[in-house]
Amino acid sequence: MNNSASLPRQILCISLVLILWLSNFCSAADEAVNYYVSPEGSDSFTGTLARNTARHNDGPFATIQHARDVVRGVIQASGNHRVPINIYIRGGTYWLVDPLIFSPIDSGTPQAPVTYQPYQNEKPVVSAGKPVRGWARATFNGHDVWEAKIPQFAGPQTVFGEMWVAGQRRVMARSPNHGYFQAGAVPDLTKDTPQQRGQTRFKYLNDDLKNWPDASDASVTLMSLWTDSHLPVKSIDSEAHIIEFTRPTVLKMAPEDRYFIEGAAELLDEPGEWYFDHKTTTLYYIPMPGETMLGSETVVPWHQQILRLEGDPAQNAFVEHLVFRGITFSNSEFELPREEMVQGSRSGSGYSQAAVGVPGAIWAGGARHCVFDNCTVSHAGNYGFELAGGCQDNKITHCTVTDMGAGGIKIGQTSIRLADAEQTRHNEISDCTIANCGLRFPSAIGVWIGQSPENLISHNDVHGLFYTGISIGWTWGYGNSTAGGNIVEFNNVHHIGSPSDDIPPILSDMAGIYTLGNHKGTIIRNNVFHDIAGLRYGGWGIYFDEGTTDIVAENNLVYRTTHGGFHQHYGKDNIFRNNIIAFGRDQQIQRTRLEDHLSFTFEHNIVYWDRGALLYGQWPKNVAFDHNTYWHVGGNENVMFAKQTWDQWRASGLDQHSQFADPSFVDPQHGDFTIKADATRPVSDFIPFDFKTVGPRPHKP
Repeated sequence: MNNSASLPRQILCISLVLILWLSNFCSAADEAVNYYVSPEGSDSFTGTLARNTARHNDGPFATIQHARDVVRGVIQASGNHRVPINIYIRGGTYWLVDPLIFSPIDSGTPQAPVTYQPYQNEKPVVSAGKPVRGWARATFNGHDVWEAKIPQFAGPQTVFGEMWVAGQRRVMARSPNHGYFQAGAVPDLTKDTPQQRGQTRFKYLNDDLKNWPDASDASVTLMSLWTDSHLPVKSIDSEAHIIEFTRPTVLKMAPEDRYFIEGAAELLDEPGEWYFDHKTTTLYYIPMPGETMLGSETVVPWHQQILRLEGDPAQNAFVEHLVFRGITFSNSEFELPREEMVQGSRSGSGYSQAAVGVPGAIWAGGARHCVFDNCTVSHAGNYGFELAGGCQDNKITHCTVTDMGAGGIKIGQTSIRLADAEQTRHNEISDCTIANCGLRFPSAIGVWIGQSPENLISHNDVHGLFYTGISIGWTWGYGNSTAGGNIVEFNNVHHIGSPSDDIPPILSDMAGIYTLGNHKGTIIRNNVFHDIAGLRYGGWGIYFDEGTTDIVAENNLVYRTTHGGFHQHYGKDNIFRNNIIAFGRDQQIQRTRLEDHLSFTFEHNIVYWDRGALLYGQWPKNVAFDHNTYWHVGGNENVMFAKQTWDQWRASGLDQHSQFADPSFVDPQHGDFTIKADATRPVSDFIPFDFKTVGPRPHKP
């Protein structure tokens, strides 16, 4: 056969195929272009088949990055004739050489989005980690261990703080193995030490610490007030019982602050613990009972982030109409460096509030109309999602964020942006589960909103954090703020401060929801906040802090808190109405600062308690109380309103139409605050609301 004679025929066939493809591509707006990705594929294939051919000469792509690049070409070639593009990702783990980055040239359109989603019901995992191979049995410090070399992590700066075996987090060698030590005396404290000044040493108790040979490789994580400090050890003096650090704590510490130490070889002593020797690049691990490393997938983090949407709001260039559905993202990490400073960190040891400088594993800047639906971010060392500057009209729906070193979701920035394109606003977080976070940075938050207005936080389940569930605002006092118009509704926020019934609190000054600054238009409604605990103070349900202004909290159920269902530190013109507050341990309601304006209006509420004070703090001036129902389970004869009797309180003009009355809840001890059908309607005109509809709704693909 004459091959040269057949060449024109081949060219003709290829041309006909291209013409047919372009004709089909442009024929109808509802037709889609589909590509496929599989761990069994190849980036040399066309990517138009879900499976490899029998001859393995075509099939799906091997990497999501290559699929993205091919889609870029299709977008550029299609011009104005855009159709939806679907990238179907087959099950398996995709180990990233670099984080996935999408830019404005990857954008879809409203009628033709670009969607990354699983193939059928398969479960793809996109990992920013590295699998550990080459395990061998060994003996280390008298313990039977497994060891493996990780030469990529050479040098003291290339440290990591997480490891997962078969999808389960394992613990860096630490002491105590469970719980926390308590600090002793702090030599450098005086009665005049300001709150913002940290310390570099403290006395330790008993024989909690020792001057181990590699103590200078270890770090202490210490919780003070509402912050966590990450403190490289400088020295441990076994005679004076003093531990000293290379940098100060974030805030003023105090005796009995909780802490633990990790990262010294001598601390490796319990199954489930690991230790990495950066000098020899050797990883040591004591397996759990019955666990073998042969065949088990062990992963350590390799990249700080997994996925980035990189728009440029200042240039009016946005990443738009991308959809990520049904994908699991895992194994990223953020660690504070041991030596150099990191932006936003106080003295290099941490952040002044909310672990705010820890980035999201999935990060977006200048993203608009993008959707993350039914995705999971898990087994990572940072926040889950971050919608940074210029992110508008995005949705994170039915997602799960769990097993995180920091918090769940961050929205907005700490600074005010004046240009509309650079503002973060009008995003939706709905039907998500955010759980078991703050495992490396305990002060991290479930949902954090900074200088960002008009967001919707709805029907989420937020639980299992050491610090606040939801936080809105980043202006201290009565200065300019752009955190207004946010709606927080139908969320179930629980086990905050104390992540579970068997884990005690380690931080103070927290709440189910925390606000600060001007909030005109913000509404907190129809939520349930319960089981919230602070260490020394500040386990509140709803907490209006630092100049909170013009906010409304209504139809919320708040119960089982250590320091009260509602606290306003200082602020003005806020409304707290038609809520149920129950079972505060120390008190039910707190107001801390007297000011020369109306602090808040408290009306049509039910307050139901069995111990602790009704009111605590500064009373009774410049508040408006009326149409409320109070009921103390143990009897109401001796109830005091701060230092006043009921008659004295009412004589001051407060609660003129309020009452003591049993609201007749169905089963309040077990969280059912439904008012019985045959109950007499309270004269406070409380309007019953359905608190059983909180939390995520069923997912509808």
